[in-house]
Amino acid sequence: MSRLVSLKDTATTAGGQTLNYHVDGPDGAPWVIFSNSLATDMRMWDRQLLAFANTRRVLRYDSRGHGGSAVPEAPYGFAEMADDVAGLMDILAIDRADFVGISMGGMTGMALAIHHPGRLGRLVCCDARADAPAPYKAIWDGNIAKLQAEGMAALTGPTMERWFTEGFRKAESNQRILQLVTEMISSTPARGYELAARCLQSLDLLPRLGEIACPTLYVVGEHDPAAPIAVMQAMADRTPGARLAVLSDAAHLSNIEQPRAFTETVAAFLSEA
Repeated sequence: MSRLVSLKDTATTAGGQTLNYHVDGPDGAPWVIFSNSLATDMRMWDRQLLAFANTRRVLRYDSRGHGGSAVPEAPYGFAEMADDVAGLMDILAIDRADFVGISMGGMTGMALAIHHPGRLGRLVCCDARADAPAPYKAIWDGNIAKLQAEGMAALTGPTMERWFTEGFRKAESNQRILQLVTEMISSTPARGYELAARCLQSLDLLPRLGEIACPTLYVVGEHDPAAPIAVMQAMADRTPGARLAVLSDAAHLSNIEQPRAFTETVAAFLSEA
């Protein structure tokens, strides 16, 4: 390994999607990619960046329609989300990388493992689902209707209530990070949110989890209402050799609510021989 690198740029994949990305960490270190949730951007991984950038080449990117990445014109599914990552890896000459994704990012990771086998060393899929039953689809219909009637600001309060436990939201020491998350939600382009929500409604990866060949860790917050423990345990059971880690006192964005436990859990898994 040699010098530390910090690179900020945008790139357009062969599929025509322009993505905003940052690369941090030493030249020659093993790659790890972090993928954000719906209505956030790469800043959601700030605490993990501090932990990994000394020993890993860290690639963070904004998913299509989020942060500094372009909003696509047409609807898409998780196969296209996986293609975005593979395309960005091609541009940066990354043959193989570990992947950590949360919520929508975790779903992207599963799709990447299925549609681009061989590109992932290890997969960490956090607080995510692999299917979209009718009640789940209905949630997004309601959110889209609210978005169209009242704008992104109307979604901020309900989203924060689902993403974090009440105790975390009320603690004075957490107000700064909660303000950042609120900013990420409210600044998400309305069209980017709507297309991503429609993508979530198309989620149908559960029958193909048996195709995932790379070592896989599922991580879930103990109190996650969007991806409950039982749902993620069923996903782990369908994925060859996978296991599930449950983080206490966390809801949906477990990497933010329990950053130390999350980071230690992920780092231990990625360092396994």
